Amino acid sequence: MSAEVKERYNDADLAEFKALILKKIEKAQEQLKIYENAYKNDGNNGTDDTSPTFKAFEEGSETMSKEANSQLAIRQEKFIRDLKNALLRIENKTYGICRVTGKLIGKERLKLVPHATLSIEAKNMQR
Repeated sequence: MSAEVKERYNDADLAEFKALILKKIEKAQEQLKIYENAYKNDGNNGTDDTSPTFKAFEEGSETMSKEANSQLAIRQEKFIRDLKNALLRIENKTYGICRVTGKLIGKERLKLVPHATLSIEAKNMQR
């Protein structure tokens, strides 16, 4: 699998990534609450007095919207889990090391995708 790791990010870099990840987790948790509230909401928008046809259409639309928000919430939960796993790698001082090549993942990639576990080289090998 991966070769013996010869280098890692220094503690200052790891602290910088940790701060970035903690901010992302906070934002992701806020967004998750919005998605959860959206699919748990009873959705009664005062349409009790409208025509049966419109009400049926709105109920169908509401169901689709709840399903979409549920899927978004599931994705957001996975994203938060991946970010928390990245925090564990920071604590273990293995953060930013590609799990396939054993090489350091570029800083720019980690700033864009802080939960990345594969270098661009490894991602390209998967194709």
